[in-house]
Amino acid sequence: MISTYHTQQTTYNKPELMAPAGDWTMLRAAVSNGADAVYFGLDKLNMRAKAANFKVDELPEIISYCKEHNVKTYLTLNTIVFEEELSELEEIVIAAKKNNVDAIICSDLAVADLCFKYQMPFCISTQSSISNSLAADVYKRMGAVRIVLARECSLEEIKKIRAKTDLEIEAFIHGAMCIAVSGRCFMSHHLFGKSANRGECVQPCRRVYEAYDSSVDKSLIMGEDYVMSPKDLCTIKFIDQLIESGIDSFKIEGRKRAPEYVAKVVSVYRQAIDLYFSQKEGVPKNLLTDEKKKELLSELETVYNRGFSSGFYFDVPSSEEYAGVHGSRATTRKVYVGKVANYFKDIEIAHIILETGEINVDDNILIIGDTTGVIETKIEMMNVNDKVHPTAKKGDEITLKIPTLVRRNDKVYLIKNIN
Repeated sequence: MISTYHTQQTTYNKPELMAPAGDWTMLRAAVSNGADAVYFGLDKLNMRAKAANFKVDELPEIISYCKEHNVKTYLTLNTIVFEEELSELEEIVIAAKKNNVDAIICSDLAVADLCFKYQMPFCISTQSSISNSLAADVYKRMGAVRIVLARECSLEEIKKIRAKTDLEIEAFIHGAMCIAVSGRCFMSHHLFGKSANRGECVQPCRRVYEAYDSSVDKSLIMGEDYVMSPKDLCTIKFIDQLIESGIDSFKIEGRKRAPEYVAKVVSVYRQAIDLYFSQKEGVPKNLLTDEKKKELLSELETVYNRGFSSGFYFDVPSSEEYAGVHGSRATTRKVYVGKVANYFKDIEIAHIILETGEINVDDNILIIGDTTGVIETKIEMMNVNDKVHPTAKKGDEITLKIPTLVRRNDKVYLIKNIN
């Protein structure tokens, strides 16, 4: 059931928060940090072929885990499909239906037709560049239950589309953007034979380039402007406006990023949405203040990002505001320090062996594992080689209280501030 928020004479639906899941660690991180839904690909026919992805025979376990936590599942089959792949595609659609995947995200009409044939709910991907209500109605007649709008749609355009279609609307709220229209780029294929439209993009747009003048045999390295490398989309400053526009599902990009990125971004947007829909004594009370947005933005800045942009939500962005970045602008980085040797569930104590580096009381650490997901915690006190001590170094064995279950061989990372 979709919860609603009433303010004066207006009612807003609480949007679904959808997170990327490139592997089991990311999936569990997304679920444990408050995602309402996850989207994931199999090892074939999805736009993130370079992500770890899942196997078809993992579908029962994925769906079971997500249903246990009341999280919806969306399978991405959103690449171009060639003739020789139609049989395999049909098998995947049948498997998705059999295992109760909530919906398939697709762009190729062959996928949509097979979904219709097997009564499998489907959503039209952003790859189809839907940017008006007439296009939405065409897909509705084909049986689509949801559309992912083109990333080039402004907030005002989204409102107009929302007013004219009853299809569910999904839109991106955070993550990487592409210099090409809705990601339909041929540069990677032209240079490296790896097609972005088949999920194989090697991101040549993010690189340093050399301009060569053959008449004088001279060249210049163009490594400052990065005009083809967009900043990341970030909507935390105006997430309330997106809620009020009537968007049904907020989508986070990032199936190829690290699990701690998924954990942090999902957690931040979960807080923002819940604060907007908070209540006091049964009466709706929006607690998402400008000050709180600033705090949440600071949290988002701690994980991988290329700098932040509002994308196309408020008109076509200038080149300075949209692109020109290289590498991460994160304010922190994770540094491997050791692994979990044991966890004593009854007393919530983790036994950790430091294999490198140093950690101290008041440091923040990450514990990451395929089954554990991502746990972030601050060291309040620790025993070092069976004695209370504020510092531990390589070779030390430490114990500290961690209220969330972690597991043997989970990796431990120190979160370091970047000056």
